[in-house]
This record gives sequence, C-alpha cells and structure tokens, in this order.
Amino acid sequence: MRLALLSPLPPEQTGIADYAAHWRRGVNAAGVEVLTPLLGQRPVASLEAARRWVAERDWSKIDVVHAELGGGRHSEFFVLSALAELPQHPALSATVHDPERLVWRPVSALWRAMDESSVVPALVSKLAAVFFDPHTLWAERRLARQLDGLVALTQTGAQRLVRRMKVPASKVRVIPHGTLPLAPAPLPELSPVRFIYFGFIYSGKGIEDLIDAFGRLRKHHPELAANARLTIAGGTAPDIAFGAGGSYLHGLRERVNALGLNAHVDWELDVDERDIPALIQRHHLMVLPYRESRKLSILGQMRGTSGALAWAIACGRGAITSDARAFAEEISHGNGVSYVQGHVSQLGDILASIMNEPERLKQWATAARDVGEIRQWGRTGHAFAGYFDAVLQQAKAGLRGRA
Repeated sequence: MRLALLSPLPPEQTGIADYAAHWRRGVNAAGVEVLTPLLGQRPVASLEAARRWVAERDWSKIDVVHAELGGGRHSEFFVLSALAELPQHPALSATVHDPERLVWRPVSALWRAMDESSVVPALVSKLAAVFFDPHTLWAERRLARQLDGLVALTQTGAQRLVRRMKVPASKVRVIPHGTLPLAPAPLPELSPVRFIYFGFIYSGKGIEDLIDAFGRLRKHHPELAANARLTIAGGTAPDIAFGAGGSYLHGLRERVNALGLNAHVDWELDVDERDIPALIQRHHLMVLPYRESRKLSILGQMRGTSGALAWAIACGRGAITSDARAFAEEISHGNGVSYVQGHVSQLGDILASIMNEPERLKQWATAARDVGEIRQWGRTGHAFAGYFDAVLQQAKAGLRGRA
C-alpha cells in the first residue's frame, strides 16, 4: 500500500510533528509505504491554492491520503478538501488531534485577510472568528462526511467527534497515541520526591497553576515541601514562548522567584529527544496542569490528548492531570489522578497527599508501564495498517460517505 501523509514533521516544533515522525516509522514498519508530499513545501493558505497544488500532482498511484489535523493548521485541511472534490481520488482519512472540531480556525478567505492584516485590531479579528464560525463548522462537517475514515486518540475524543461532526460512529476508529519501547527504569529514591512538567512551554498549559500549587505546599506544609522538587522542562521556540505580553518563560521565572521557590524548581529547556526518556525517568511523576482556552470554549470543547502524557506512559511514570482535554480517560488505567482545571488548592492538596503517601507512585508507575507495553508504536503501526486496509476496501466498494 502507498500512502501520502499530510502533516507537519520535524524540525517543526509542534506536538503533532513529533507524533507524525514516530507514526511514520511505525506505519512503515507495518508494511505501508509512506510519502510526505507537503514536506518542505510552503503552507497551503487557501482552498484555491490547494486545488492548484493537488492538480499539479499525480494521485493515481496513491492508495490512501491520510492527514494529521490539529493545532489550528489549515494546509492539511485545505488539501484534503481539494482532493475530495476530484472525480477520482484515493481513499481519504485523517487523525483528528483536537476533537470535537477538525480545524477550529476560520477557513474563510475574508477572515484570513483580516487576521493577517496589520490594520485590523486583534480583538476585531477574534470577534470575527466567532462570527465566521458557522461557516467553519459547515466546512468541517462537509469534509468529515467526505472522508472515508477518521481516527481519534481516545474514546472521549471519538464520541465528541461523532456528535459534533454528525458522522456515523462506524466511521471513527480509536487508536491511542503510540509509545516508544523503552527499557523500564525503577523509581528514584524518595529523597527528594521529584515532579516534572514536560511539554512545550507556552500560555494555556497551566504551568502558572503548578507553580502556585508548589507555593501553596511550601506555605501550608513546609516540612513536605522541603522534600519536593519540581522540574519545568520543554520546548521554548520563540513563536510559541513569546506573546503579546512578552516572554512567557520569563514570567514563569519571576513567579517562581516571587514565591520563594528557586531552591525547589529546576529548569530543563529545549531537551534533545534522545535525552527525554532519561529526563522523565529521573522523576517520580509528571504533572500536566492544562487549562482549556476560554476563547475556544465558545467554539466547542477540545478533547484531544497529549504527547507529553504518552512520554510519561512510555517511561513508566504516573501523572497528575487537570480534567482538561481527554486527560481523565488517559489516566483512568490506574496510572494517575486528575483534578478540576484551575483549582490550585486542589492540585496543592494532591501534591501534599502524594508526599504523605509516596507508595502510590509505585502503583501508578506499574500501571503506566502496562499501558505503555500495549501502545508501543510497533503495535500502533499495525493497528493503522489494518485500519487503512478497511478504509481502502470501503472506498473501492463505493461506500464513501456511509463508512
């Protein structure tokens, strides 16, 4: 089988790019030839540009076109939409990383012109995104109906996708985020107890809440805080670490200093992927305190998962997560605990309870290791290969739109 993958890939610094790199190797190993026609290309900025891009290429020898949709990117969405318009086209499929929507950001040419304009105020552009959302949702639902198959990484995401895109449940397959086959490592000694935030460092990840929770631990339980350390680790690409308010990373450092936590917090920035397993396994527990965007909540509920959480599972480490996205499902295997996003006091209480009952760390680590073995990329690649066989057979049988 020959498959064309539409996706960001490294060296682009996004979670989806990292996912796609591992995915490509796993699917290749399962016997699927994977081509990457968008690699090295300029972003496809409109449906009209996508139609031209598609028309310039021969798709007759491609069996399946599969896209990684998410992160508010347009290129993959537009190319899939253009392919769906062809009288004869390969089977079409997508993994949806941010259900319950496909693309979230408006696809209207008028909105994109407003968003890119240096004249239109940012607030006006944001309000316009809400105004154009019915059109965006219409375009998403149309493409969802035209695809031969959709993949979600969790049951929660699949259910939301089916409901919001109005597609039959039989069209959506759940294939969890793959994990690397890493050698198990025992938990470190419990002096100190080491917590780690890992992931890209930018606003929306709730890292402020985690710092504040450690500040609360230090204030109310100084004897426990003396034996606790936090590592903040992850990518700091300028395009994501800086916003209108300046350096997000600098603001986090100031917050740590203001709470008197400098002696309790370590920083590991822009870690090489080869060093990630050792970094995570030097810790006892990962903490992912994400908060859902208030702006996006107007448009829908984001129910994706996290590449960082997949690293925790692969490394055999439990996790504390907020109840954002589909995290509660991902740590429902006995590999962690969740709390209500934004509730710093609740997160602080969980940190204190772990310090008082560290035996839970071993239980969570064991459960994470068991989940990781099931989800290794080799098995995930074979799951996708089987899924693509089914999608291709349905397309050949003329079941498009009814799969």
